[in-house]
Amino acid sequence: MPRSRTFRCSVFIGTSLDGFIARADGDLEWLTSRGEAAGGDLGYNAFIEGIDTVVMGRGTYEPALTYDSWPHDGLHVAVLSTTLEAGADPRVTVHRDLGELVTALEERGAKSVYVDGGQVIRTFLRAGMIDQITITTVPVLLGTGSPLFGPLGGDVPLAHRSTQVFGAGVVQSTYAVEN
Repeated sequence: MPRSRTFRCSVFIGTSLDGFIARADGDLEWLTSRGEAAGGDLGYNAFIEGIDTVVMGRGTYEPALTYDSWPHDGLHVAVLSTTLEAGADPRVTVHRDLGELVTALEERGAKSVYVDGGQVIRTFLRAGMIDQITITTVPVLLGTGSPLFGPLGGDVPLAHRSTQVFGAGVVQSTYAVEN
């Protein structure tokens, strides 16, 4: 049963045609190189303009530390992790479980939450807390890696909202989750 909350949660993520969001070693070159060939940010900048909070897991947070600049300046960033040290990075708040995280987001007055990372997305889906999913599919088969989806505890009905075709064969579809 979905928990009542005061904020909306959205997913905006890229996958290979076979449903992986990263190679087994975390590499994203297959995604970034084709994304550039497809012609720009693929709607990410417009999406992120409406976001006030980013929620991710350790597996998404740690690679972001290697980027030339922090990708979430100006946004509240919450990391859902049982192993990260709380307070070690002043740019993020670490939460140990979903209940603690949801309470903190409500207390902060979060309105629009970007949920990122396969495990965290699945956690939010199982809890009935995703409102919209935008998936950008890159025409490549990886064969193995980090999957976007896995066991969800039941069907998650979706309503198609839009599909856009970009250059280089990149296709982006947006769905509302019918909770």
